[in-house]
Amino acid sequence: MHIAVFSQYHTNPDCPATSRHYSLLAHIARTHRVTLITTRTWERQRLTHDFPWVPEGVEIRTADVPYQNKMGVARRLLSFGQYAAFALREGLRMERPDVIWGISTPLTAAWAAAQVARRRQLPWVFEVQDLWPSFPIAMGAVPTQVAKNQLFALEKRLYQSASHILPLSPDMTRYVEEQGIDNQKITTVLNGTDLELATLATEAAVSELRQQYNLLGKRVILYAGTFGRANDIPTLVQAAEQLAVHQPDVVWLFMGLGFYEPLIRAAAARCSSIRLVAPQPRHAVFAWFRMSDVSVVSFLNLPVLDANSPAKFYDSLAVGTPVVVTNQGWTKSLVETHRCGWHSPAGDAQALAACLRNLLDKPDILEAAGEAAKAVAYAQFDRKRIATTMQSVLETAAGNFKTS
Repeated sequence: MHIAVFSQYHTNPDCPATSRHYSLLAHIARTHRVTLITTRTWERQRLTHDFPWVPEGVEIRTADVPYQNKMGVARRLLSFGQYAAFALREGLRMERPDVIWGISTPLTAAWAAAQVARRRQLPWVFEVQDLWPSFPIAMGAVPTQVAKNQLFALEKRLYQSASHILPLSPDMTRYVEEQGIDNQKITTVLNGTDLELATLATEAAVSELRQQYNLLGKRVILYAGTFGRANDIPTLVQAAEQLAVHQPDVVWLFMGLGFYEPLIRAAAARCSSIRLVAPQPRHAVFAWFRMSDVSVVSFLNLPVLDANSPAKFYDSLAVGTPVVVTNQGWTKSLVETHRCGWHSPAGDAQALAACLRNLLDKPDILEAAGEAAKAVAYAQFDRKRIATTMQSVLETAAGNFKTS
């Protein structure tokens, strides 16, 4: 079977980003032909060269379309449009696939997949990574009601035209169902994590990090990920500064890049308990999580963000580091149900600092939560099992289309 994959952002484990699709494609390409239509956005940002850029068996077609988190709205829209035009052209030129796998974000990537599927009379599977257009609208990136209505109409048409829909969280699934979509054509596939990469976070690797970054005898809090507008970074910085007053032996590491990097850099310059860490390759980040006593996964207090399925959440649990989440959605329910983390309300720096101060004073509770974290990660978040589900959905979509 030939599978065409439309994804604007391809990464591999050498990149400072999740490599979800690298893992899924590696599994699927063992038994099927795979053509990936993507961009070179992340290829230039590789920090190491320990892994092939694409898994064995994957053919790649790339457009030179730049994208950065710090881009403004107009520049992002141009990037989205350039990729969609390239993907549409390549999708119509390529040898006919049996099924198309369209991945948003952005929604324009899924649109290109749907257009090729319609013109070539093919089935397509829609993977919903974030709720678009609800997310950019909530962030104020869509200024007019007319544009909002058009985007919501496009979203619904894509749901209706897809043979199957794959949301990345239970809350996303609920949202899609609320759009009138039959739940029989929806399968929740969590973002998940790479458990084999998590095993690289050995005691020796952690000890080396502590030595290298002068963290011996320190208790560590980690935020790893994008410093984006949606991530409530100012609240984390305020909490870190408050915590430093009461517990100077605690170090808060901010690892990543993004819009709020200057804010963090300034905070680190005035507060020795705050440190800005350069982005790390995917395969190395697990040691940073394991070295930490607790990690924080934060978002603004917007309902659309409650549905998120952030990679850093899974990665932390995989190495037995409990997580404090700030949204009200399914991650809050999960950490409370499995006792592998805690909730602190978004936007409340004082509450977050108090929560962390309380946890760090109770190492036995942290240890128990860490054990529970690792257990739930191995039971539910293994990307190898997720890849098996993904492959089954693609095979079924192609098979049903041929017999219909």
